[in-house]
Amino acid sequence: MKSIYKITILFLSAFIATISAQNTDSLSLKAILNNVLVKYPTIIKAEKELDAANARIGFANSAYLPDINISSAYTHIGPTSSITIPEMGTFQLFPADNYNATLNVNQSIYDFGKTAKNIAFEKMGKDLTNLSIEQAKQGLSQRVMGNYYAIVFLQEAVKIKNEELTTLNEHLNYVEKKAETGSATQYEILSTKVRISSIENQKTDILSSLKVQSSQLNSFMGNTPDTKLNVRENLLNTEIIAPTDSLFSMAFEQRDEMKIALQKTNMAKTKLELTKAQNNPAFNVFANAGVKNGYLPDMAKLTPNYAVGVGVKIPIFDANRSKYNQQQVKANMEGNDQDTELVKRAIVNEVVESRSNAIASHKKVLQSGLQLHQAQQAHALAEINFKAGAITNLDLLESYTAVAESKLALLKTKIDYTVSLLKLKIALGERIY
Repeated sequence: MKSIYKITILFLSAFIATISAQNTDSLSLKAILNNVLVKYPTIIKAEKELDAANARIGFANSAYLPDINISSAYTHIGPTSSITIPEMGTFQLFPADNYNATLNVNQSIYDFGKTAKNIAFEKMGKDLTNLSIEQAKQGLSQRVMGNYYAIVFLQEAVKIKNEELTTLNEHLNYVEKKAETGSATQYEILSTKVRISSIENQKTDILSSLKVQSSQLNSFMGNTPDTKLNVRENLLNTEIIAPTDSLFSMAFEQRDEMKIALQKTNMAKTKLELTKAQNNPAFNVFANAGVKNGYLPDMAKLTPNYAVGVGVKIPIFDANRSKYNQQQVKANMEGNDQDTELVKRAIVNEVVESRSNAIASHKKVLQSGLQLHQAQQAHALAEINFKAGAITNLDLLESYTAVAESKLALLKTKIDYTVSLLKLKIALGERIY
């Protein structure tokens, strides 16, 4: 008894461990999205744009910093000028060999907001890059979501077909035994085998589709095409869907496309201000210090020297460049307004479509559930009538096929409802990752 008890405990432990391993190995949509959004090349490339945006901001800020450099030169000139003074001799005005080394500093003092506007514009560009990254993640998430739920359906479809084949094979054995006693005909045996062959073909098609979908998901995740995947069934519960007017307001506020369109408009306004500021005066201070020769009385001696000053630059005529740049920016602003209107219209269409699909899918779930319940009741009655000889083998097979098809239909409607609900969330600008 003790040995039997130990064997039972070991068996149960192994069974529980197997189930736990299966649950651990199955991947949720959230886990897959986290994996994809970290490794997918499109996202990595988009995030690299942030480095370029930070560099552009740093470059714009550099206008506040001094420009410091060291210059040196050697110059040989000839002929050199000289002057002769009676009774004193001849003196060179310049040495033939000239040496010069200087430290130069140039610092901008005030440019009437030109640098500040340029920095603000580049920071807006960085914000636009962040919005574009979020948009890319949302679009990629939607693609992965469709692939994920296709695998969920196909995995469950394989299980349902396996159950169907098991039942049909059991029924075939039952009919063959009845045929041995003369209670069943060869036609009943053949019709059952035909049904089994048909289900096997359906299973083959499902497995082929599952392999293709799994390969695509592995591509998203950066795995080899033949990596085995087992995804978890993440189906959403019924949710109350708000009226369209409320959904429109939410979508206009949250959608990345809308934020990007508005950001482009704001950037165009800042660009216009920056263009106008290009002809603003600029004040700067400069200083240099170094050593050079050529000073009297000893022109060959390297002598320390310095220079300090203040400069101003006032543009007068820039060949109409500022004028045409402003015209170009204003035209772009008008184009951005039209892009924003197009985005609004597209969002309205997506929200209406996603909301309608979600409501219709929910109704189908209820109808499919009722259909499965009726098919199961019909099959139970068919089994009783078949054993009583009131219906044929074909009628019994039809009743069971109806149950299997109803299970698949219910699963599909549940998945369709989940996908439609997630698409509605995406249409509203909510993150699914």
